[in-house]
Amino acid sequence: MDPFLSFKIGATALRVQRLRMNLIASNIANAETTRTPEGEPYRRKDLVVAAVPVMRPASFKNVFEAKLANTLEGVVPVAVVTDPRPFKVVYDPVHPDADPKGYVKLPNVNPVEEMVNMISALRAYEANVTVINNTKTMMLKALEIGR
Repeated sequence: MDPFLSFKIGATALRVQRLRMNLIASNIANAETTRTPEGEPYRRKDLVVAAVPVMRPASFKNVFEAKLANTLEGVVPVAVVTDPRPFKVVYDPVHPDADPKGYVKLPNVNPVEEMVNMISALRAYEANVTVINNTKTMMLKALEIGR
């Protein structure tokens, strides 16, 4: 077994959670953006994540054990997708982006939902940092035993 596998798994999770937090921050920052280069309001973005094996040396033993155990060790971002939910529509006839009837389309971003997602991403990030730190501590203690 690779003693550094915990570090590899934790590192993949940290990268994904960092990307997730960046997307959430972008969603919050654009919660009032009524016009994008595409000509419509900002659409909320979300991250699709997949579990994948951590890259190991391609020996027969490693491939055989991975297939036998059917284990997935790590995560990677697969895609950034836009939320298909409809835009919010409010009546504001003086807004520059109002239609002829006075209605304005606002982004489909819910700040409360984004804050909950941010807390979730932050907790997942912290948990993975803790795993990495605990693994490091255990490895150092194992080295001390050998002295």
